[in-house]
Amino acid sequence: MIVLYDDALAREFEPFATSRPLGEVRAGALLGRERWALWFGRAVDACIAAPHLAHFAEFDAPPMAGLPLPVGTWLVNTRALPVLHETTVGDADAIRIGAHIAAVQLREPLADATQRDGTLRDGTLMLDSLVRRDAVTQRIDGVWLNAPWDIIRHLSTQLGQDIPALAATLGATTLGDRMPNGPTIVGEAPVFVESGAHIEPYTVFDTRGGPVLLRRGATVHAFTRIVGPCYIGQDSNVSGDRIAASSIGDVCRVHGELSMSVFIGHANKGHDGFVGHSILGRWVNLGAGTITSNLKNTYGTVAMWSPGGIRDTGLQFAGTLFGDHVKTGIGLRLTTGCVLGAGANVMDAMPPKVVTPFSWGTGAPYALFDGDKFLSTAARVMARRQVELDERHQIHWESVIAHVLADRRWPPR
Repeated sequence: MIVLYDDALAREFEPFATSRPLGEVRAGALLGRERWALWFGRAVDACIAAPHLAHFAEFDAPPMAGLPLPVGTWLVNTRALPVLHETTVGDADAIRIGAHIAAVQLREPLADATQRDGTLRDGTLMLDSLVRRDAVTQRIDGVWLNAPWDIIRHLSTQLGQDIPALAATLGATTLGDRMPNGPTIVGEAPVFVESGAHIEPYTVFDTRGGPVLLRRGATVHAFTRIVGPCYIGQDSNVSGDRIAASSIGDVCRVHGELSMSVFIGHANKGHDGFVGHSILGRWVNLGAGTITSNLKNTYGTVAMWSPGGIRDTGLQFAGTLFGDHVKTGIGLRLTTGCVLGAGANVMDAMPPKVVTPFSWGTGAPYALFDGDKFLSTAARVMARRQVELDERHQIHWESVIAHVLADRRWPPR
């Protein structure tokens, strides 16, 4: 079996760690879980994450693992992301990316580790400690995520690698100039189209920077310019502006200018307004005219809030991290390097640089978004995409809300 493991650092990837395991966050074209499943050639069976995520339930996400883990289990660090073209394990007992072990196959049952080695429960166990001296270690290409903004740091490179590999597994065809009024293709890299995708006339694909992949059910509307590398997920719609170097998950609506950004899935940017170098969690809805700043006037590197304090990202361009179920009001302006916590519903002109989860209102200090009202809103939002907020979802979000109320790492509302 394959078990994904959020170590202590992965559990600080806010605002996403509030409500989801790191394996359910998109990096490059795929969720981390999907990447490892494709690499191993079989589905991920379970995950180990922070205790408040014990009831996480979303589409085909695996359940939390029970302990002990049996002999033969592959335990995988979710911060490690392999390059997809290397998809064979062979006789290896451990997989190394760079200086650290990304995955290890257990030779004996693992209930938890000793106090010296750390524990699975609190994320302090290092997989390197589980590798025996006689283990066969396979070195592969890939990257490590050390902070959520690293997803943006590696985005273009990962998309350029992911798209051809995915297109081959999907049997996607290469687009040609086959429509009377377009599409127009500028550049030499391919545009891959999975069966069931729809492209309207008068569209432009600029592949000088890398390839493009359209998944089944995706629609590119007329007068849209797609700049590669770019991934557009199943049943997503993009329309009416420049969509550049971005990864758009399933069932998203994207209108207006988008650059170097990631949509985990089921999010709406249905109106004008620039979003750049940003990550949007599931069920995010951006009000008309919501704009992110992604560059400081000094052109210096951007600092962002993290649970350990303000950190320099080392990036010149960094926009906003939107947690799951974030909603923004009309005309919202977001400062460079902004973090909006899960469930926040903000409607002022320019929020602070960090907004605590489940904040509500037209200006800081915000009120607390009542849990029952949040759940009823979430149910209506999800129903519009034919997804039910069932008992499993409700239990999960009740656990998340209780966790947030006890979490003192975020600033006061």
